[in-house]
Amino acid sequence: MGQPDERRKGPLSLYSVSVEYGLHTILWLLAEYPKRPSSRDLAEMQGIPAAMVAKIMPKLEKAGIVNSSDGISGGYALAKAPAEVTVLDVVDAIDGDRKLFDCKEVRRGCVLFGGAPPAWSVSGVCRIHATMIRAEKQMRAELNKTTLADLAHGGRPAEFEALVADWFRDRGAARETARITGMKKGRRSPR
Repeated sequence: MGQPDERRKGPLSLYSVSVEYGLHTILWLLAEYPKRPSSRDLAEMQGIPAAMVAKIMPKLEKAGIVNSSDGISGGYALAKAPAEVTVLDVVDAIDGDRKLFDCKEVRRGCVLFGGAPPAWSVSGVCRIHATMIRAEKQMRAELNKTTLADLAHGGRPAEFEALVADWFRDRGAARETARITGMKKGRRSPR
């Protein structure tokens, strides 16, 4: 099947695929694991590019949404309770405060105005721009009222969560084994 980006073709979206990957990745951090999952493990668990997750996680850390620990046993954990992190927090951390619409004041350029638009044509805020601003405010309000806890509600069954915990535990143990083996051979383990 190829990379996840190739699964679905269509028009460009307002927010990048990084936002989708970031939100899904954070949801894996809601459970408690014996060791913090690495960005590579989080990517592999979801079948998404490890390089992309490695770029997303520092943005989330800078925003105070996750924290990390370094080293072979390092990884990521939520920095706040899931009910304290909104979807908007994650969106803005990853993609920045993107505007829905960038008004170019096209109404000034009508050829019939001869370069001097009359006051009636340009007075006040452009009605199209005003509509887009209202739509953007509503969208951001919705993203701001939805928390990670809301997204997780009614999600994966407990039996599956146990499988996930086992998988992450096994991955952590494998990293530790690789580290010890590397030390015995006098070299660092591959990352």
